[in-house]
Amino acid sequence: MTTARGVRTAHTCELAPLELAAVRSLLFESFDGDFGREDWDHTLGGVHALVHDARGLAAHGAVVMRRVRYGGRWLRTGYVEGVAVRHDVRRQGLGGEVMAALEGVITRAYDLGALSASDEGAALYASRGWRAWEGRIHALGPDGVVRLPEEEGSTYVWPVPADLAGELVFDWRDGDVL
Repeated sequence: MTTARGVRTAHTCELAPLELAAVRSLLFESFDGDFGREDWDHTLGGVHALVHDARGLAAHGAVVMRRVRYGGRWLRTGYVEGVAVRHDVRRQGLGGEVMAALEGVITRAYDLGALSASDEGAALYASRGWRAWEGRIHALGPDGVVRLPEEEGSTYVWPVPADLAGELVFDWRDGDVL
């Protein structure tokens, strides 16, 4: 699907190998080489939002399925991954367009949206109504529930629940859990 503004959404299985290679290259360059195999794996298996211009892929983001326990319930959570804008077209609204498309997916398919924000990305998410989680962050690991204090303050949610001070328990995954 392509929106009127030119954001195309597609599931991973709908992207051709060359498109996936372009996404991976954009992410590697945008994160200054700090985007490894497990980061790439976390970006796959969901819905991607892509913006192209005359030079190729200009912006990308994806939303993948996660499970998060909140308030005694496990929620279907659309977890945002791999949001990046090519260096030469930053600060032109493309990140906001990608996020708008991903928020549409979250609204239609999930109970909650979540993401882990870098210092550089936090302002974009906050400007769109995402809020930093104020409570504790955990993951259900192979040996039980593990607290993730390094994720506290950088984990954002949308739409915002009534109580931001509760506890979130994310499902486990290899690499960076969040």
